[in-house]
Amino acid sequence: MANLGGTFDATQVAPSQAFEVLPPGKYKVQVTDSDMRPTKDGNGQYLWLEMEILDGEFHGRKIWDRLNLVNPNQQAVEIAQRSLSALCHATGKLHVTDSEALHFIPVIATVRVR
Repeated sequence: MANLGGTFDATQVAPSQAFEVLPPGKYKVQVTDSDMRPTKDGNGQYLWLEMEILDGEFHGRKIWDRLNLVNPNQQAVEIAQRSLSALCHATGKLHVTDSEALHFIPVIATVRVR
C-alpha cells in the first residue's frame, strides 16, 4: 500500500491513451537506459535496452530489447551477441565493458512486430 499524501481526483486529469503498435520499419533511435537483469527462471541474464525514437511521426516513443547474453541455451546467446555486435558497430564502440558507453548515440534500428 502507498499513501498518496492526499486525495487524487481522477476527474481533473485526462487518462493516458494506450500506444498503438509501431509499424515495422527503420527508425532513428538512441539507447537511453540499459541494465543487466536476471532471467525469469534465474538461469541467466539479459541486457535490457531502452531506446527512444528521435524523429518522425513516432518521435519520443520508446522501444525495448532484451539480449540474452548469459543463458544455458547457446543459440540464444549467439543471437544476443550478434545483436549487441550490430549495436556496437552502429555506434562505433567496438570494445565495451559497460553498456552505458552505447547510450545517446543515434543509430538506425529495424523494428519488427510479432
